[in-house]
Amino acid sequence: MSSSSLSALIWSTADLLRGDYKQSDYGKVILPFTLLRRLECVLEATRDEVLKEYESKKELPELALEKILVRKSKQSFYNTSTFDLAKLMNDSSNVADNLESYINAFSPNALEIFEKYEFASQIEKLKENNLLYLIVEKFANFDLSPEKVSNHEMGLLFEELIRKFAEQSNETAGEHFTPRDIVRLTTSLLFSLDDELLTKPSIIRSLYDPTAGTGGFLSSGSEYIHELNPEATLVTFGQELNPESYAICKADMMIKGQDVSNIKHGNTLSDDQLPHMKFNYMLSNPPFGVEWKKVQKQVTDEHKLQGYEGRFGAGLPRVSDGSLLFLLHLISKMSPIEEGGSRIGIILNGSPLFTGGAGSGESEIRRFVLENDLLESIVAMPTDMFFNTGIATYIWILSNNKTANRKGKVQLINATDFGQSMRKSLGSKRKELSEESIAEIVRIHGKCESSKLCKLFDTTDFGYRRITIERPLQLSFYPKDAERLEALQADKAFAKWGELGAEVLANLAKMDEQIDDRELFREALGVKLTASQFKLIQKHIAEHNDEAVLCRDKKGNLEANPELRDYENVPLSEDIYDYFEREVKPHVPLAWIDEKKVDAKDGEVGIVGYEIPFNRHFYEYVPPRSLEEIDHELETLSREIVELLNEI
Repeated sequence: MSSSSLSALIWSTADLLRGDYKQSDYGKVILPFTLLRRLECVLEATRDEVLKEYESKKELPELALEKILVRKSKQSFYNTSTFDLAKLMNDSSNVADNLESYINAFSPNALEIFEKYEFASQIEKLKENNLLYLIVEKFANFDLSPEKVSNHEMGLLFEELIRKFAEQSNETAGEHFTPRDIVRLTTSLLFSLDDELLTKPSIIRSLYDPTAGTGGFLSSGSEYIHELNPEATLVTFGQELNPESYAICKADMMIKGQDVSNIKHGNTLSDDQLPHMKFNYMLSNPPFGVEWKKVQKQVTDEHKLQGYEGRFGAGLPRVSDGSLLFLLHLISKMSPIEEGGSRIGIILNGSPLFTGGAGSGESEIRRFVLENDLLESIVAMPTDMFFNTGIATYIWILSNNKTANRKGKVQLINATDFGQSMRKSLGSKRKELSEESIAEIVRIHGKCESSKLCKLFDTTDFGYRRITIERPLQLSFYPKDAERLEALQADKAFAKWGELGAEVLANLAKMDEQIDDRELFREALGVKLTASQFKLIQKHIAEHNDEAVLCRDKKGNLEANPELRDYENVPLSEDIYDYFEREVKPHVPLAWIDEKKVDAKDGEVGIVGYEIPFNRHFYEYVPPRSLEEIDHELETLSREIVELLNEI
């Protein structure tokens, strides 16, 4: 029986749950029972030896006993109970108690999975609804032994069950489950350039996902490598925050014979449980636009105290979106080039491409990625591809060991039109990628040649230098303007001046209607004022006038008008002064560049920024229709309306 057929047979257990369970909760029963049945089938061959060893040595310290029993079971886990699902049915009155006893007899690494599933509460619920015996009976009859179902086949079967579970609960699935077509595309883009390396006999490589969810990326990576080279070994690592998703992921890895101690539970950003480890390949689909306020202190402390020795030295994005933090986390896990380097595939929304101006955390992170030549390509995907959002999404592929033709280059691929409509939507997911579309996108990526759908850029093409343009302060004063005087007198600070205020008002009344020179106004005012007091009068009585006399400070330097301050983004490939003379000076002859605003890293005038305006590079101008065509259409519609009216 194929894995998909067996999966359908197991999922048919849901018929028993209908009515007592919501559809979205079927997986909470079916997945842990599938795991339980597989584990007991795997342990069947060594069960008697393990029980015998346990009885003779159960007085030993826990850790010592655990090591002995693991060796005896010839697996990474064991069970010391005399029960199995078939034997539970012999005592129908005590199925629930005996099942819990059976579960609690698993080794700690397997027991944790059932605890994270909150399996005990499901047992209780099944018991209350008189379903427990029926479910146990059903699963006891499934043959999931390694002789009938290999680890690889069992992995496919479990993935299929996870997919069904995710589709049933599509309103929340996007948080923990990435659609299969997106997983397949990202995985293929990650591995495709290394196909030759991965076909070597007995090669061993590592794969890591810091937002593992239910383990989709880890499973897809294993599947890709297995299809390419059955002799290759891919060791998987991951960390997941959601307990239930963590349990599913860990169960999936256990079913495939992976070392489940490599799968960790916890927040990757605040508590990296695989510190200092480096990986060959990394995949991630971090949550889109989710704030990181809960871990802000830990992340900010690491940024400030450890700098580039930690994970977040390049910068911190705004607290409303932590996706770029996951990118920095992955980069910190890259193997050195001398050890073969690493490749990363990460799915992000549009925000990390351009959010944040020069000097912002987001811009500094993009700067770090591009100036270190880590970004290989970005693929724009169709909208409506995910279960819980229809927004535009992008696959970023990074490498610290680029091929010669890609060094210093970034490849942008526009795959937005590759999606095809699904016959039935799943939440917000209305489109999918066919195998042919995935193959074509991977081919375009591998070919790395400019075309309508693929464009190549130098890494510096996305950089610019933001210069500050100042214009001189030129003020005209209006001492007799009624509205201005009323505003001055209504100011709380002026009201405190007392006699001084009265003297100022009296002197203002003696002046001309308009004075276009600040120094002449100061002399005419004839009152000794502090700098702040004079600024208060200036704030209410004066306004900028291009015809007024230029204002200067005590040293004779021109004063800038902060209200006219502007900024220009100059491409890194261009000299800022040449740009200024060509683009700014002809329009505002008195303007100048503020040379005090320098970049914190290179010390040069202007602050460096980076953005990737993806859509701009693929924009195609569509000219408006001709007036003749529009007139013709209006005439046609008018005739049709008249004909309809005549029929009434």
